[in-house]
Order: sequence, then C-alpha cells, then structure tokens
Amino acid sequence: MYKLLIRLGINAVAVYAAIYLLNGRGITAEPDSWFYYLALGLIFGLVNAIIRPLLVTLSCPLIVLTLGLGTLLINTLMFYLSGLIGQNFGVGFTVDGFWPAFLGSLIISAVSLVLNAVFHGELNRKKRD
Repeated sequence: MYKLLIRLGINAVAVYAAIYLLNGRGITAEPDSWFYYLALGLIFGLVNAIIRPLLVTLSCPLIVLTLGLGTLLINTLMFYLSGLIGQNFGVGFTVDGFWPAFLGSLIISAVSLVLNAVFHGELNRKKRD
C-alpha cells in the first residue's frame, strides 16, 4: 500500500509539472486543489497500467522499426487519453493538439524518472516484519 501511495504521488507531481509548464500553451486546465492532481495521477497511473502494455505489445514491430521512438507516440497517446478520461470525471485537462501532448508526455517522463530515482530505496524496500 505504501508503494502505491508513493507511485500515486509521483504521478500527481509529474502531471502537475506538465500542466503547470504547458498551461496556456496547448493545454487548458483549471486546477482546483491537490485533489485534482491526485485524481489525475490516479487516472494516468491506471491508463498506463491497463492500456499501455496492450499498445506496446500490439505495436512491437513499429517500436523495433523506429528503434524505440514509437514509445514516444504511445506515451503521447496515454497523456492525451488521461486528459480525456479525466474530463469525463470532471478533473481533466484539454490538450489542443499533438505537440502539446508530446511535450506533456516528455515532461511527465522526465519528472517521473527523477522522482523514481529519488524514491528508489522506498519503492524497492522489502516488507518489514
């Protein structure tokens, strides 16, 4: 449960960074509070846990052909899809095209990479007796 909360926090901070940096530049969002970002982090995490593995498996030849750059397109699609799903629940953001979604997915990837490195010990900690 502790690892799940850390991952949810990492997703929330990453989504916050993407929306903060791109708000008004292709992404439109009216955040209310940290609950908004936690909900978006949960949605983003669920989309990445459920839909992303299926897309990676189906597009494996494309990923191999593009030497891994196809995963950038999948990440872009996941970011865009998270916003659409969030809008249906009243906590989403609007992406106005491919490039804002692409930049948002790059920001989320970079922030997640850094925060996963920071919390590496906590995420890999064995359960205490």
